[in-house]
Amino acid sequence: MPAGPVDQTERRSGALLDHLARRMRLRSESVLAPLGLRPRHLVALTVLREAGGMSQQGLAGRLQLDGTNVVGLLNDLETAGLVERRRSPEDRRRHVVSLTQTGAKRLNEAECALASVEDEVLGALDPAERETLYDLLRRATSEVPPTCAEAAGNDPDSLC
Repeated sequence: MPAGPVDQTERRSGALLDHLARRMRLRSESVLAPLGLRPRHLVALTVLREAGGMSQQGLAGRLQLDGTNVVGLLNDLETAGLVERRRSPEDRRRHVVSLTQTGAKRLNEAECALASVEDEVLGALDPAERETLYDLLRRATSEVPPTCAEAAGNDPDSLC
């Protein structure tokens, strides 16, 4: 069924969020590169710091990446000495991943570098507005609903 006309007074944030994310990503990549990091490395390091370590499979789920991609990501981080993988004492089939002291230091350096990026990209917002933006984005991303395909599962009769 074709969608009806869009009310021109309605505000849509998708394009603006995409533009802002692109600006943030480009600037972030430029300040992370000298530290030997990419944005995906930073996300993994942050998750590991917050969790105090976790299983490789748990990290894959948290990052919403398949196992193969997580292995590649962890290979990069382990080669740089930023994380370590050990066999779980409870289940030798599992690997537990944790941040190393070097990883914690590098993460701190990256966060300092990224603070300047946020100041540049979000410079038009005052501190209270930035805090509101952060709270709204965190709330919007903390309970991400399943995609239509995920919700439909294998149901061929789904209207998705």
